Amino acid sequence: MRRPVSGWIGASCCALLLIITSCASPAIPPPALAVDPPASWTAADPDGPTFEPDSIWWSEFGDPRLEIAIEQVLAANHELAAATARLDAAVAQARIAGAELLPTAALATEGSRSRRNFIGLPIPGSSGGVLSSTSTSLGANLNVSWEVDLWGRLRAGRAGARAGVAAAENDLAGARLSLSGQAAKAWLAVQETGAQVELAERTLELRALSREWIERRYLRGTRGALDLRLAIANQEQARASLEARRRQLDAAGRQLALLASAYPAPAEAVPATRDLPEPPTGLPPLLPAELISRRPDLRALERRMAAAGFDVQGARAALYPRLSLTGSTGRLSSEVEDLLDSDFSVWSLAANLLQPLFQGGRLRAGVDLAEARHRELAETYAQALLRAFAEVELSLVAERSLRLQQEALATAVEQSTGARDLAQRRYEAGLGGYLEVLEAQSQEAQSQIALLTVKRQRLDARVDLHLSLGGGASSAAAPTEPATPTGPPTTDVGVVDRLRLGENTDE
Repeated sequence: MRRPVSGWIGASCCALLLIITSCASPAIPPPALAVDPPASWTAADPDGPTFEPDSIWWSEFGDPRLEIAIEQVLAANHELAAATARLDAAVAQARIAGAELLPTAALATEGSRSRRNFIGLPIPGSSGGVLSSTSTSLGANLNVSWEVDLWGRLRAGRAGARAGVAAAENDLAGARLSLSGQAAKAWLAVQETGAQVELAERTLELRALSREWIERRYLRGTRGALDLRLAIANQEQARASLEARRRQLDAAGRQLALLASAYPAPAEAVPATRDLPEPPTGLPPLLPAELISRRPDLRALERRMAAAGFDVQGARAALYPRLSLTGSTGRLSSEVEDLLDSDFSVWSLAANLLQPLFQGGRLRAGVDLAEARHRELAETYAQALLRAFAEVELSLVAERSLRLQQEALATAVEQSTGARDLAQRRYEAGLGGYLEVLEAQSQEAQSQIALLTVKRQRLDARVDLHLSLGGGASSAAAPTEPATPTGPPTTDVGVVDRLRLGENTDE
């Protein structure tokens, strides 16, 4: 009777599986995102020069020193290594979720030996002693269990975990992009503050020469004490400004070293060539609609929204029955050699169909929770998309505004230098007072300082533009599918390759 019973159970389970799996789980409608990107950037110059973005965006600056600094930071930064570890953890989690769809098998061996005493039983031949019995039991079993994924709950969990892997991949790309931008700005800060130190040193030298010239004439009685005091004060102000610039250079150097995961060394340990590269010209001819597929932070949010959609599907599937199949086979005997004999075989087969009836509203609340999180991520994604558009527009405005500022300040430096020379000659000829010289020197110094600052700000704005556009061309991925499932859960092909599905076995 064993074989007919097992055949009846197997046929019944197959029929039940075919009937139930023919019912599809309800589709999850994609959220409506009220974000309509414009046809072109409102702040872009349609007649301006353009260039195609390189895969390594910082190569546009044409400075090998900058490239070396960024590569050193990307190779050594601990936060980037932590993002890589988070990606590995997401891959492992996805493999765990995928293993839920496969049967589990375990090999068990057991052995026991027991002794029983028969007390108070009138057994002949016991000679008044206690009669005992000793028994040995040895066994080896293979146990198999499998939950049939009737409504796609386990498949939704696997697909959601794989969407989490894609999100972690984009998080890693975003961390790399952000870190390269931080490294570029830190390096530019070192160069700008180094140039400011050189400017302050030259200013102090000029102030010292001016003081010596006035002091010699004061001792000869051709200049008054007022001019000498003003010259001394002017020199000491230049000295104080130099010390402030040196402190800024020290801080900038330590910040760059910290990004490279090195001990935050003083400025002397950081090679500063004390000049800034020329700001690049031209803008990449990218449209607002392309931004969605280029920026890794937007792609990561889209994948998290997809994972939330699969969570909704899994929560809904949890309301329906679960079918579990278990079976075992093995040998049981009191002798080790009998375990190799098929006559001592034992087996069992069971099917379990569980329908939740009352759990205090926990399952329904789980559906509401998953749907609320899905809507939350949809709104977060929409706001992040608007913020991304705003970052590009602001960078484009800064690009144009800072260029005009730099042109104006370059003219101001040229004119203030001429004014300082003229005031110096007038003072030496006795046609003007020393206050004119001080005013002209101060104006020249302020114009030179402002020119260096704006030039660095323009380079920083260029870095921000590259970051807001998603970096180089190679960082742009193909447009992703809608963020919510409309049928059986699926995953990206690239993510499947990373999951190494063939390794879903336990050693």
